Amino acid sequence: MRKLLGMGISLELARLVQLGLNHEQQHQELIVTDIKHAFWSQPLQPTYLETKATLGKASKLEWHQLPGGVVEIGYGGDGFSFDNECPRHEVLLKPFRLASRLVTNAEYMEFMNDGGYRRPELWLSDGWDTVCQQGWEAPLYWEKEGERWTQFTLAGVREVDPSEPVCHVSYYEADAFAHWSGKRLPLEGEWESASAEVSIDGQFTETRDFHPKAANGGNGLQQMFGYVWEWTASAYLPYPGFRPAPGVVGEYNGKFMCNQFVLRGGSCATPQSHIRASYRNFFPPHARWQFMGIRLAADEC
Repeated sequence: MRKLLGMGISLELARLVQLGLNHEQQHQELIVTDIKHAFWSQPLQPTYLETKATLGKASKLEWHQLPGGVVEIGYGGDGFSFDNECPRHEVLLKPFRLASRLVTNAEYMEFMNDGGYRRPELWLSDGWDTVCQQGWEAPLYWEKEGERWTQFTLAGVREVDPSEPVCHVSYYEADAFAHWSGKRLPLEGEWESASAEVSIDGQFTETRDFHPKAANGGNGLQQMFGYVWEWTASAYLPYPGFRPAPGVVGEYNGKFMCNQFVLRGGSCATPQSHIRASYRNFFPPHARWQFMGIRLAADEC
């Protein structure tokens, strides 16, 4: 690759190389999540990377009122973006509220203790079928030891910290928790419009601590980028005017636009240089092995 790039290449080939580099960043993130699942599946559950557990204290949950209206979403800059982030277009949003931080383990345990995994009225039909078939009782990697919950991390097995963001939950679990809370998940247009003026800093792969930490306080919307991918209520569909590129490159995102939901914001396994407000990740609703969590939204009072 160095020899090729040093020879001088066409604009078309340069764009293909740029796509390949960004795709490799996605692979690096998936390798981290795959290692975690593989190590968890082993009888001895080995440690990947030693890090110290630090007990945090979650910020107080606050609600931010956002005006809605006609807003533009999608990538509109001059740099790189994936084809599924385009074209930039207008959407109409009703006024809404967005939680100031991610849902914590303590809040999710309240849902569990209230019979969340045993109450079919909280679940989508397909989600309830999955709960029954898979025997879900808690997020992935959680295990009950006596009266306490532990979770497997890339630094080994740890007791669940109540202040940390709940992680490794499916869309079905996120939706059921939102239903139980009397709230909902945000639309991807709501999430993107709210994050447009938020600086892209947080816990990313560069920290070398592949486990989400508690919100550390501050004003405004916290944990919008990094920590855990945030489920939205939006199905993964093409934007108005989207057309897949010809050839193999056109299969990169377009052929997955079915039976999946959009996630936003990146996680502690995402490179910081890889994420932006318009970035659209997507997974099927039953998936749990990625670093995925919950931020609540609500309609205007």
